[in-house]
Amino acid sequence: MRNIKIALIGAGYIADFHARGLQTILNVEIVAVVAKELQEAKYFAIKYNIKEIYTNISDILKNDAIDAVIIGTPNQFHAPYAIEFLKSGKDVFLEKPMGISAKEGRQIAEAAKKYDQLVMVGHMWRFDIDTNYLKDSVASGKLGEIFKTKGYGVHENWGPSGWFTKKLLAGGGALADMGVHAIDTIRYILGDPKPAKVYARISTHFGDYDVDDTGIMIITWDNGTESIIESGWWHPHMDGPEASSGIWGTKGYANLFPTYLKMTTGEDSFEKIVPKLPEREDHCDQVIYTKQMEYFVNCIKTRQQPSPGLIEGQIVLDIVDAAYKSSETGEVVNF
Repeated sequence: MRNIKIALIGAGYIADFHARGLQTILNVEIVAVVAKELQEAKYFAIKYNIKEIYTNISDILKNDAIDAVIIGTPNQFHAPYAIEFLKSGKDVFLEKPMGISAKEGRQIAEAAKKYDQLVMVGHMWRFDIDTNYLKDSVASGKLGEIFKTKGYGVHENWGPSGWFTKKLLAGGGALADMGVHAIDTIRYILGDPKPAKVYARISTHFGDYDVDDTGIMIITWDNGTESIIESGWWHPHMDGPEASSGIWGTKGYANLFPTYLKMTTGEDSFEKIVPKLPEREDHCDQVIYTKQMEYFVNCIKTRQQPSPGLIEGQIVLDIVDAAYKSSETGEVVNF
């Protein structure tokens, strides 16, 4: 079997996770890396034994031997780069969020369809063992009817700098950075319902930047479940780490990070179930990203449309756009 040839677009923090994951997969070759600064590209290439380095995407576009690209750039470049690579006949993996607006998501989908290429979006919690344990618990009906959830995408006493805090480059602040994890994770656990309504209050309290660092959102899903989503940077407290979720059902409660079930057994009586799951080296463990890369490579080989892909990425963008609109108008946004 010939090698699948992949180029990394961006050499920042997240690219390390992608590179480490790809290097564990048979018949996969990272052939090039693109970074804004040449020295950054050189350093990354030496670190992962990558032969070709570039400071722009033009040479990657012209190289027909490259099968796919992994885009881990500032959000502003997700859509324009993805569309160019799709035109050049390459499959695309996009870090979350898929774009900086719902409109950009639709433009990517149009290009993918026109040029018959694959697009995967990096909502990596779908590849996490704990997350899938709760998804299976909900799907089994064990918790009864799910009527409420809470999800968190908050940095405690910390926040990013650089392009993350610039609206032009990021599209939004903590909601676009961290809230998207909470949104997609709970949507996945619930079986991927569609949003019916969104109400949000979004603000900035901790920095002199033109993006948000605080958000509270309520999503009404088309199955009737209500989801509360909190996003933030620099908050003095968080109720749980990235993607931590609480799920309330008529027969019990489930919690993600720490992961357990709390089943109703009678009035004032509960049974706590703590599953035996692999210990985590880190909260955002490398194994999640490795599974993500394995899945993407398999999609390239089989020509299977990835999930999370265009549909999942678009729904998150639709919800984020609706949240910003709701916060501006003070009104509920209906889908």
